Amino acid sequence: MTDALFTAIDHVGIAVEDLDASISFYETAFGMRCTHRETNTEQGVEEAMMQVGDSAIQLLCPLSPDTTVGKFLATRGPGIQQMAYRVTDLADVSAKLREAGVRLLYDAPKIGTAGSLVNFVHPKSAGGVLVELVQPAVEH
Repeated sequence: MTDALFTAIDHVGIAVEDLDASISFYETAFGMRCTHRETNTEQGVEEAMMQVGDSAIQLLCPLSPDTTVGKFLATRGPGIQQMAYRVTDLADVSAKLREAGVRLLYDAPKIGTAGSLVNFVHPKSAGGVLVELVQPAVEH
């Protein structure tokens, strides 16, 4: 694989225990602006995107303790939970990664923030880092 698969760092996901308090902190301390907020029941999180230039910080608050982010908080506490890269064609990137022996979490993409398509690279295939692949939704 010599061609770049990723077009940009899309966001860094940060697990938090209190979404409202975290939004307030990032706005007050860092001057960031919340540009999107939603609940993703399939992923088990309430989330907020905090704008940082052309990128974002994604604050992730679990809907329950048995979700991925809930388990992360229980074992590691608040902090960086994932690194997300933007792609133009998730199906193509996923196929190339699988051909290279990289383990993905899902057989098919899931719906992510604001209607994007997402998949994740298993941390064991990425040096211990949970990597999210994000194909943004087409804007109409």
